Amino acid sequence: MTDKEITGGVAREILAYTAVELGKAIHEGKVTAVEAMEAVFKQIERKEAEIHAYVTIDKDTALQKAAQIQKRIEAGELQGSLAGVPVAIKDNLCTEGMRTTCSSRILENFVPTFSAEAVSRLEEAGAVIVGKTNMDEFAMGSTTETSAFGVTKNPWNTAHVPGGSSGGSAAAVAAEECFFALGSDTGGSIRQPAAYCGVVGMKPTYGTVSRYGLVAYGSSLDQIGPLAKDVTDCATVLEIIAAHDAKDSTSMKREDVDFTSALVEDVKGLRIGIPRDYFGEGLDTEVKSAVLAAAKVLEQAGAVVEEFDLSLVEYAIPTYYTIAAAEASSNLERFDGIKYGYRTADFNGLHDMYKKTRSEGFGAEVKRRIMLGSFVLSSGYYDAYYLKALRVKALIKQAFDAAFARYDVILGPVAPTTAPGLGESLADPLKMYLGDIYTISANLAGLPGISLPCGKDGRGLPIGLQLLGDCFQEKKLIQCAYTYEKKRGPFGLSV
Repeated sequence: MTDKEITGGVAREILAYTAVELGKAIHEGKVTAVEAMEAVFKQIERKEAEIHAYVTIDKDTALQKAAQIQKRIEAGELQGSLAGVPVAIKDNLCTEGMRTTCSSRILENFVPTFSAEAVSRLEEAGAVIVGKTNMDEFAMGSTTETSAFGVTKNPWNTAHVPGGSSGGSAAAVAAEECFFALGSDTGGSIRQPAAYCGVVGMKPTYGTVSRYGLVAYGSSLDQIGPLAKDVTDCATVLEIIAAHDAKDSTSMKREDVDFTSALVEDVKGLRIGIPRDYFGEGLDTEVKSAVLAAAKVLEQAGAVVEEFDLSLVEYAIPTYYTIAAAEASSNLERFDGIKYGYRTADFNGLHDMYKKTRSEGFGAEVKRRIMLGSFVLSSGYYDAYYLKALRVKALIKQAFDAAFARYDVILGPVAPTTAPGLGESLADPLKMYLGDIYTISANLAGLPGISLPCGKDGRGLPIGLQLLGDCFQEKKLIQCAYTYEKKRGPFGLSV
């Protein structure tokens, strides 16, 4: 089937597949990897001008690689469940030979000479890269509005944000401009855009996926994970990218990475805790009702559900932003106009070049966080802010340890509201920071979390359900999420 023969109807039929379903169809000879990629590019032609999910797309290379993968599948060399499936990569993950900008002017023309470990593992499994997705600059933001290359819009309603910082990845999956995507989660940056865009997003336990090749924001908090159409796709992708990597000193050796074995519809006896602290002031009533209704579905399926008090919730946001900003200010020192990336054209001496390069190259939100981080690490304030934040981080981990001694899964909302309107959050950065209240604790404690749709508000915008588990307990989350998803039924823009 040539490009001309991929009609709208055939493309629509192909795009209706989940990633795993597409992989199966390719192996069975119903579809080719090239036809799948052509269907994606037809959808990109239709949607991208309005959504702006991508920063970089290389159509010719993607089609060439799809043809190469198809030959290897036909030769029996590639047997994996995602072989031939088009994937989008967040633009803070290095891709050899393809521009990696972090949606920042300072890296506008940076082309890495290597790929991130997670990207390499997907390519080895036969997935084919469509392009690089838009994001908040250096992953700093919750709306994908701080990008130097323009705003991404929510496919459900283009007057609203897609969330952030992995908003481009979430929007690309929701708009069917790819079959799944990789994102990074520093304080909820996979789970929150997944909730706003009505897709499934998972942040694994810290250290499960190698951070090698991920441009660092907050090194002790960052973790790579999948965004996909359903829980099965998420588990399948995570199984491929989870592995020990000697190139990443924080990478863990884990034996239990057969995540697809947890795709079982059964929650009988599963202990689910609902923190009262997550359902107080500030939570939208429609979000609250949808999340509690989801808990009821799981209870009716045999789970044991009860409310409890999770302490220290109010300290999570100041703790997170103190630690994240401190690490960001350290990590972003390397962008100075000397080694790579943008350099100002007009300067007088070395220090002037540094100053002008960073002033012109970084956006307002990145500068704000660098300044905050430099302040909390400065002499006289280090003990008062940074060390205190580290102590509170340890206390938050202890609070979760106590909770997981009683419960298998903690259930709550992903965000206080559904997707805000474009421009609303940028007008009030503090309000944007407060939007992370339910997600950041998982990063501070290194816990796994999954977000999946559990309804829509009165405007038709998706509402996200968040499930958190103890360290290394992704399988419990996947089983619980899969069970709810089966009870809930199909969800998505095309449903």
